[in-house]
Amino acid sequence: MQIEIAKYSHIGNREENQDRVEILIGDHSTLGMVLDGMGGHSAGAEAAMTAIATMSDKFRKSKQPLPFPERFLSRTVGDAHEALVGLGRDEHLDAKPRATCALCLIQDNLAYWAHLGDTRAYHLRDGKVHERTRDHTHVELLLQEGLIDESEIATHPMRSFVEQCLGGDRPKPPVTVSEPCQLEPGDILLLCSDGFWGGLKDREIAAAFAATGGDFDAQEKLQELVEQAVANNTPGSDNTTAAVIVYRGND
Repeated sequence: MQIEIAKYSHIGNREENQDRVEILIGDHSTLGMVLDGMGGHSAGAEAAMTAIATMSDKFRKSKQPLPFPERFLSRTVGDAHEALVGLGRDEHLDAKPRATCALCLIQDNLAYWAHLGDTRAYHLRDGKVHERTRDHTHVELLLQEGLIDESEIATHPMRSFVEQCLGGDRPKPPVTVSEPCQLEPGDILLLCSDGFWGGLKDREIAAAFAATGGDFDAQEKLQELVEQAVANNTPGSDNTTAAVIVYRGND
């Protein structure tokens, strides 16, 4: 399995970057993760760091190939949630640590993804958004009820009201895990925080990767898109983070 990976995070116009990103390549599997910390000044950053460390540790300790990829993703997100609940008992934090997340697992030429909140996973193919996750947010509920349209999500005054996340006081949230998707050469799996998709339209994201006919440097292209999202959102840009896994084909 031939893949190309890239990751990039920009602080935006904030005092601290509370996003975290990682891509881990194992013997038979690849795991990408983007976390967007929520909470007070210190809680958000610690939430994202703790969650991504928990997820990374579980991946590294798991025997590969993973026998049940969907179960692995669900349990990994659950473990991260419990880690943040435990972190929330630490009295030095100024708020309950919480985070949204998106994960993508590639194994045996199949892709699986899971998410909570408004951190997204995109599956890009042939210059279009083939699939993407649906946000666990209040505005997504409004969209599903037909009260707003897709173009209003990024600027809606309630776009930051997240319905599901890691951590906080709630029990383990229901994790949305995709069905396995057979990959084709040139497919792109993109994970991103809301700072990224809030500054770029879905069609712009897909078109940017297709503009050179699939012949691009993933790191260069991703950095270009992240910086464009930050510029589009300035002066109020959020932390802006993304990771891509480009599937180049089977060995």
